[in-house]
Amino acid sequence: MTRTLLLLASLVFATGVVAADRTAQTNYVLRCIGCHVADGTGLPGAGIPNFVDQVGVFAGLQEGRAYLMHVPGVIGSSLSDVEIADLLNYIMETWAGPSLPPNYVPFSADEVATLRVTKVGNVVKYRRIVAERLAAAGLELPEYPWP
Repeated sequence: MTRTLLLLASLVFATGVVAADRTAQTNYVLRCIGCHVADGTGLPGAGIPNFVDQVGVFAGLQEGRAYLMHVPGVIGSSLSDVEIADLLNYIMETWAGPSLPPNYVPFSADEVATLRVTKVGNVVKYRRIVAERLAAAGLELPEYPWP
């Protein structure tokens, strides 16, 4: 019986499913929790947006996806393209809720590599451009106190 359990545990870990989920969650704890807190609600009073039921609006627009890649905690994280894709997908799956577009396509390492080299300039100004496009599409954005 013990041998069977060890074999099953080895197979589960070998598939990478458990390890990938844990890696994304661990990276969230290590890289994001300081600002976006454990439950994703952020610190709006300090300029850190709430993820809950709101962050998904960015995933349906190419410029929104580029914006997510270039927020300081992501672009400056030193994570690999695979780790960033897994982390962004974890955030979307965990907190986007109804804000996630019905045609949502998960982030891939290839997309992250492309977005990483996309020039957005000042990320706060770029967010304003994204916000205008999303608002024009009738989508509500998370509160953002930066001028």
